[in-house]
Amino acid sequence: MVLSTSAALAASHFASLKSDKVYLREGPTYQHRILFIYRRKDYPLEVVSAYETWRRVRDIDGTVGWISASMLSDARSVLVVGKGAAAVSASVFAGSPVIARAEPGVVAKLKACQPSRCKIAAAGVAGWIDKNRLWGVDAGEVFN
Repeated sequence: MVLSTSAALAASHFASLKSDKVYLREGPTYQHRILFIYRRKDYPLEVVSAYETWRRVRDIDGTVGWISASMLSDARSVLVVGKGAAAVSASVFAGSPVIARAEPGVVAKLKACQPSRCKIAAAGVAGWIDKNRLWGVDAGEVFN
């Protein structure tokens, strides 16, 4: 098997699931054994490599397998991690009013990131959360 050498595909990046039912396979064909079935639309995965129309992905638990590229979206999402509920604040500034709390396991849309905080949206609430409480974004990633 030869992996794509395209910089865009070879570079590790995060993606999300397009559907509530996505198969993680042992290899990059429909004939390969199913390792796991994801049942959560927008769930974030790290794309670690590509082969034709398939993407090799890693989840938060370190499970690695292949998913058809047609089942992945470039729309960014994150998973809330850590112990206890994480504060979601009204603004990027530390100490701003807490508008919600996000429990570990919540999947949220990723809207923006600054060096230590990211803006997320879930269940009709949008606010800022500490980056270290999220999986699906790189530590040094900054964007608006």
